[in-house]
Formats: sequence, C-alpha cells, structure tokens
Amino acid sequence: MKHVTSRHNERLREVERLIASSRDRRKSGRCVLEGAHLIDVYCAKIGEPETLVVVADRLEEADIARLIRRVPAARTIAVSRTLFSEIATLPPDVGALAVVATPHAPAAEPGHFCLLLEDVQDPGNVGSMIRTAAAAGIDQVVLSRHCAFAWSPKVLRAGQGAHFLTTLVEDRDLVQWTSAFRGAGGRLVATVVGNATAVDAADLRGRVAIAIGSEGGGLSEALVAAADQRIGQSEMALAAHDMEGLVEHQARLTQQRANGGSEERVRCVCCESIPFGVLRKDGADACDLPRGCVEASPVPRNRHRRSPEW
Repeated sequence: MKHVTSRHNERLREVERLIASSRDRRKSGRCVLEGAHLIDVYCAKIGEPETLVVVADRLEEADIARLIRRVPAARTIAVSRTLFSEIATLPPDVGALAVVATPHAPAAEPGHFCLLLEDVQDPGNVGSMIRTAAAAGIDQVVLSRHCAFAWSPKVLRAGQGAHFLTTLVEDRDLVQWTSAFRGAGGRLVATVVGNATAVDAADLRGRVAIAIGSEGGGLSEALVAAADQRIGQSEMALAAHDMEGLVEHQARLTQQRANGGSEERVRCVCCESIPFGVLRKDGADACDLPRGCVEASPVPRNRHRRSPEW
C-alpha cells in the first residue's frame, strides 16, 4: 500500500476527473464508488477495483480492513482525511472510494420483468428506482437517452449498490425497445394520470415492463400510445417519486397470486430480518441490500424466499 500526501498524484487526479466529469466517465468507461458498502458490493458481484483509496486513520476498522485484504496492495492508496475530503464528494468518515470499470450489459433480449425510465433527470430519483428495482427482482432497468447518467456519483450513492444486483441498459429508444418487447410476448404497462386502472386493481402478471416518466412531464405520448395497460391514480401523478410503491405493490401482487391469494410476506434469504418492501434510505444495512447478504447469500440478485410466519 502506498501512502500519498499530494493531491497531484496521477491516480488521485484521475479520481477527481471521474467525479467531476460525466464526459470522462462515459469516455473512459469507469466511475468512482464512494463508501465501503458500495465497494463491498462491487467486489462481491463484479471483482476488484482498479484503484482503492482509503483514509489512513481508518485502516484498522473492520470494513476498511476487509477491503484492503480484497484489493492488491499495488492498487491501494492511503491518504489523510484532509486530502480525502479534497477529492471526494462525501466526507472522510465514509473511509474509502474506488475507481472501477463500469459494468456494461451484453446485448440481450428483454427480460421477463423490466422497468423503463423515460427522461428521469434527477440523479436521486434514478438511483432510488434502481435500488427498488433490484429489491423487487426486476431483470432489467432500461433508461432512455435523456435520463440522468446511471454511473454518476449521486445516482450511485442513491442506488446503494443496486447497480450491481440488476441489469442496467442505457441510452435506449424506449419506443423501439417496447416494440421488440411486445413482439416477444411482453406487455407494456404505462403509469399515467387519469383515465387509468388503479394500481391495486391492475393485472400485472406475466411478462411485464413498467414505464415511469419524467418528474415534470410524465411519459411521452408515443410510449403511452404503445402501452397495453395504463395504471395510475386520478389525483396523483405516477412519475419518478411514486415508483417505489408501484414496484413494491407489483411484487407483492405477483407473490400473492403465486401463493393462491395468501398474505405471505418474504424475508431476506440470508439475514431473515426485515419484511420485503421495507426500504431504508439512510444508507444503513437493510433487507433490500444488506452488506451481509451480499457476501453470504448464494441466491443471485438478492432473491428472497417466502416466510409464511410473517
């Protein structure tokens, strides 16, 4: 491990460039993960980061020590709290950041259960929806060309590691994507305001893609016109900020119907702690993306098992 005291170190300068510039992130195919939890998930699901930067006075803490053991010493840099605060967007208390190769999904057919995000521009909303999608078992999250970049620091922070637990497909023409999806037997469900089936009355079984529109304008007319079903509520826009409840509801409907209408809940396959659908936004470990489950669960993509006693 190398101890670095100068902000002009080439690897630290690279970190700064990647944090500051979306263009550099896209061009290089790399991004920066901030915080031990995000890096833990990446290591468990993808592999070693290219560079690990840790705060020197936290080397003995368990989460940082675990990361240091997982990453070759030649790729690890220790810096002071002051220097860390100068290059990172989060305070030194997070303990670590890493430069990683951005995972790219290979060309593949649309999944069985998909989420479409059309022109959702707030990074926090995009990250929150990716996190909820991973918790609900969504196969693919497909983003339009004008969505916030999925690998920006704010989106990654809001996602809390979910980027590596589902498949992200960016820069897509959603109308064309929908045509291929429907041609393969899928149904598009559009979230709209007015003239729509209430969420709790909608039939969301089978191969389904749920489309969520932008914060201000909702879905485009073209995507709404292509929909097989429209769901929503007459007095509340089902746009980005309503997505968590929608996807959780869909997942519960699917599970309930699969169980013949029973009211079974689900527990995390590993920690057996919090009911499915309880999502914590404070960054702490929770049933949706707990650190222990990432490391210990043999079930891919955070799958859950039913727990009738709940």
